[in-house]
Amino acid sequence: MDAAKFAMDPATIVGVITAAKAIGAGLAVIALAGVGVGIGNIFATLVSTLGRNPSAASAVSTWAWIGFALTEAVALYALVIAFIILFV
Repeated sequence: MDAAKFAMDPATIVGVITAAKAIGAGLAVIALAGVGVGIGNIFATLVSTLGRNPSAASAVSTWAWIGFALTEAVALYALVIAFIILFV
């Protein structure tokens, strides 16, 4: 095999790198689907729990907001990784 057959010009290399960055950022943002499901599950369970036992509102609400914050942190990490892939 001749190595010259597989040589690429600089514009093609830049295009391939740009495409790879876009694909990588898209894959990093897939985590946001899981975050949406997780947040929906947290608040659906909160509403269900408060509907069954309204007197537990203070204890359950605290844990729901902690769970929301931790789940939302995953979304922020995914976005940071996507931006790092795109712009670094």
